Amino acid sequence: MRRRLINSTLAVVLVVIAVFGISLVIVETRTIEGSARESVRSDAARLVSVVESRLVAEERVTAESMRTQVPGDRHVRIELPGRPSIELGERPDGDVIEGHATGADGLSVTVRLPSSEVRAEVGRTLLIILAVSLLAVIAAVLLAVRQARRVAAPLTDLAETAERLGSGDPRPRHRRYGVPELDRVADVLDASAERIGRMLTAERRLAADASHQLRTPLTALSMRLEEIVTAADAADAAPTTDKTATATIREEAMIGLAQVERLTDVVQRLLTNSRDPRSGSAVGFDLDEVVKQQIEEWRPAYRKAGRAIVRSGRKGMRAVGTPGAVAQVLATLIENALMHGDGAVALRTRIAGNQAVIEVTDEGPGVDPALGARVFERTVSGRNSTGLGLAVARDLAEADGGRLELLQQHPPVFALFLSRDTDDPAAG
Repeated sequence: MRRRLINSTLAVVLVVIAVFGISLVIVETRTIEGSARESVRSDAARLVSVVESRLVAEERVTAESMRTQVPGDRHVRIELPGRPSIELGERPDGDVIEGHATGADGLSVTVRLPSSEVRAEVGRTLLIILAVSLLAVIAAVLLAVRQARRVAAPLTDLAETAERLGSGDPRPRHRRYGVPELDRVADVLDASAERIGRMLTAERRLAADASHQLRTPLTALSMRLEEIVTAADAADAAPTTDKTATATIREEAMIGLAQVERLTDVVQRLLTNSRDPRSGSAVGFDLDEVVKQQIEEWRPAYRKAGRAIVRSGRKGMRAVGTPGAVAQVLATLIENALMHGDGAVALRTRIAGNQAVIEVTDEGPGVDPALGARVFERTVSGRNSTGLGLAVARDLAEADGGRLELLQQHPPVFALFLSRDTDDPAAG
């Protein structure tokens, strides 16, 4: 910005100097040449008058008596009828500017000025013009730098304000710069900051209220599931109890209890973030455990639908994040594959640089080409769903410093990227 302002100002000044400077040089050159011609003609006429006056006074006209009447840079030739010609000054070589005048009785005076004298005068004038032009350029540069700072500094400050606003700091700065256009932008940014601040406060309050209200029924549900597990253990101890049915009840209750615990962890995380969005719960965790837990949790649903869910890829990896949030993201992807996909669903783990990647794919028709990456936008859905699942999953991934991407539309391949733990045994 500053460089452009300086360059544009300097370009304008240089153009003005070039146009007017060249014109001034041409005009001054012609003026000096015209003045020189007029000067030698004037000197010739003056010398004719002097010689005539001396002839009338019957004074002798000689080189010695006329020497004081002739400038030193000129050559003069005086011709009198019947007398030898008189020459004063050094005869010039090369081009000359000549002035001629005649008087009574055949008197003739010729004055010559070397063209080098005129060129020297033109050179001195040109140096003066160049010096003035250089001073004008220096003054223009200083003025351009000052104006660039005056204009660019507020713009830089406004850019920093916008960046702070985009990074989640909605505090208005209330700075004004004395420039109506910039002050208008500052007013808009401050008003936007206040609106965003109110919206964030309302959203955090809503998240806090919702999370607080959800904790009580989740706690009650967890207690009921624990009671079911306890009752199943007691029934299993009785000799007349169907062991197979009791084991199934216990297994389902344990799965339900794990789901409730994970959901409780997510709710607690939402509540914590609503109080202080800077607080984080990312830790190093075993990625295999989360993947295994999701496969076991969703296998009954897939078995009921006549489909399979499998796992492949690298094992023994550790990632950095919130296990509950990562499980929630995987659950969203697996549920989408169950609801909208077809065939077997595969979870593949791999390493990409310093990141751990979990890919979820199925054998279904994939994502509508008209949607593409817009499937992560809220309210965007191609199959009569709410359109919130993938948007929330991406938010959860980004909150842990990762990202959720659609790598391929057909067959669909969703990938969750997480930072690898420094203690990852799979490193290298």
